[in-house]
Parts: sequence; structure tokens; C-alpha cells
Amino acid sequence: MATNGVRALTALADPTRRAIFEALPQAARSVGELAGEVGVSSSAVSQHLRVLREARLVMMHPEGNRRLYSLDPRGLADARDYLDQFWPSAIAAYSAALRTAATATA
Repeated sequence: MATNGVRALTALADPTRRAIFEALPQAARSVGELAGEVGVSSSAVSQHLRVLREARLVMMHPEGNRRLYSLDPRGLADARDYLDQFWPSAIAAYSAALRTAATATA
């Protein structure tokens, strides 16, 4: 079973979904606004937003008869938490590479 962090990263692997996601930090937007900005149909944006919502990357806020979408910090935290598990080994490998380079030049 995929963790929420993996779901978030998987959802962002699609270039259209990533473009929709990247359009949201500035302000909450409607499906029509996102469709115009990303250059796909409103129906396609709605389908991509459903995947992003399931991954907890976006949330919907009703405003009158419109639905506005914005970033959901929970999904961003999930992705960050997932990636954080790899930092200790990445830093250790970097440190080892620095030591090797320093020894080679000494």
C-alpha cells in the first residue's frame, strides 16, 4: 500500500497535473481559470484535480456557486516526510565523497 507521500509524488509525475499544482500557490482558482492557464479542457482539469485531491495536494473551497481550488499543506507535508527519510544516507554519501576528494588532492 502506497504511503501518502508516495501518492503525492505519483500524482505530480504527470506534467499536466504538475502544471495545475504549480498554478495554485499564487491564489485559489476555479476549474475554468486553471483550464485557461494550463491549456486543457475544464473536464480534463476536473479529472486531474480529483487525483490531486485524493493525494491531498489540493483542497476545494465552495464560494457561492463556484468551487475554488488551493494547495493543501497536508500533501506537501506527506511528500516532505517521505523524502526526509533519504536525507541521512544522501548526506553521508556526500560527506564520504568530500573526504575522498580531499584525500585525493592532499
